[in-house]
Amino acid sequence: MSNRDAYEQKLRAKLDELQAEVEKLKARARSAEADARIDREEEIDRLEARREEMRRKLEELRHSGDEAWDDIRAGAERAWESLSDAIEKARSRFNK
Repeated sequence: MSNRDAYEQKLRAKLDELQAEVEKLKARARSAEADARIDREEEIDRLEARREEMRRKLEELRHSGDEAWDDIRAGAERAWESLSDAIEKARSRFNK
């Protein structure tokens, strides 16, 4: 397995973990009071949009040529960091 394949598998595993976390946050949002539920559902929508962006980056990475791979990988790393930060912030707010 190449480094590229291993990296793609790692990103796919991270996306799966992220989806599980989003599902947990959805469950918490459903149990919140009406006003809080609306805020939490909006936050979840934003997280899911970022997750979709990350999924698109992964697809770009899969289909990129060797020359573009490093640039796309750097973009995927930035998208992943942003998404991870957003999940942590949402988790923190949902625990209040």
